[in-house]
Amino acid sequence: MIDVRRGADRYEGGDPAAGITTRHAFSFGAFYDPDNLRFGPVLACNEETLAPGAGFDEHPHSHTEIVTWVIDGELTHQDSTGEKSHVRPGDVQRLSAGSGARHAERNDGTGRLRFVQMWLSPLAAGGDPSYEVVRELTDAAPYELPASGAVLHVRRLGAGERVAVRAADRAYVHVVRGDLRLDGEELGPGDSARITAEPDLEIVAGSPGELLIWEFPAQGAPAAPKPPAVS
Repeated sequence: MIDVRRGADRYEGGDPAAGITTRHAFSFGAFYDPDNLRFGPVLACNEETLAPGAGFDEHPHSHTEIVTWVIDGELTHQDSTGEKSHVRPGDVQRLSAGSGARHAERNDGTGRLRFVQMWLSPLAAGGDPSYEVVRELTDAAPYELPASGAVLHVRRLGAGERVAVRAADRAYVHVVRGDLRLDGEELGPGDSARITAEPDLEIVAGSPGELLIWEFPAQGAPAAPKPPAVS
């Protein structure tokens, strides 16, 4: 099964007056849809745009794996594990909240900051929080997230190039940029596909593109929680 969700249908959130624009792929805070709480372990896939000087003040998380992919600009991150870093396009950032962590995210640069942030539920709750940044992740280097039993593949395609979506119990595809085609469906920036129990599929780029592909194991996910309450 392939369930395509359009970027234009995302829930609008954030605080535009404060320079924050958010578009949610799943129920989030006040945006509640009982039929769109999660996909496998994915709890949120948020497209964030921060104006210069804008950001999210320190706030808490728990029992969540938070993975961030910067599209444009530079993200300043600081958290209660003592980490402070600057995350740039091509870097993957992960905060494992464990039993509890706090963090703040800001755009301290002079240009617009755009990033995709994905929240995944862990296979087991609790544990100590942890943080890492992988710099300049290449297409050939899958990013493994053992706490959620997930693997992230970043793919950057030239026009006419093809990439496989390998068979998995579930896969989640998010288009960062470009015009792509998946099994006859045209996909553009912000579009996503939730794939369940499909054989190997192929994505073809109609224009230079970038996409995030999550693969999930067969062990399933715990019962759906309430939607996240903060941006």
